[in-house]
Amino acid sequence: MPPIVSIVSKKNSGKTTLLEKLIPELCRRGYRVGTVKHDHHGFDIDREGKDTWRHKQAGAATVVISSPKKIALVKDLEAEMDLDEIVSRFFSDMDLVITEGYKRGGKPQIEVFRRAAHESPLHTRQNPGTLVAVASDVDVDLGVPRLDVNDVRAIADFIAKRFLTR
Repeated sequence: MPPIVSIVSKKNSGKTTLLEKLIPELCRRGYRVGTVKHDHHGFDIDREGKDTWRHKQAGAATVVISSPKKIALVKDLEAEMDLDEIVSRFFSDMDLVITEGYKRGGKPQIEVFRRAAHESPLHTRQNPGTLVAVASDVDVDLGVPRLDVNDVRAIADFIAKRFLTR
């Protein structure tokens, strides 16, 4: 199973923005990167009227749409799948899986903290949980390495050194 690193923060701190820059940097280095976005509110990726949407409306519990370049799966679940199960089922061909969210997933975490977004970080020095680094635009001491949130190469270096061995 590939290593899993969770990018976490309080809401609107720049997780997605960081991932939009970090993923291409890791891919440029030759790594195959997969991502899992956690949404505890639920979501719907299908559009009303499309064939797959119509299949689900007709009662299909699982719908797959496949093409020569992509595949997508919509499956009803009795309970939320565990992150390890998601990764083992769908990401075995990846070098790294980065999650956005999964604050309580128990995986190594890099917290994004921007002073303009919040007064204080999600983690504290006294309660670091599984925090391995903080990516921030200000000096903050959480007892783990502090990386400049705007230095994507340094963040990629940290991830490669800590989690990716060839």
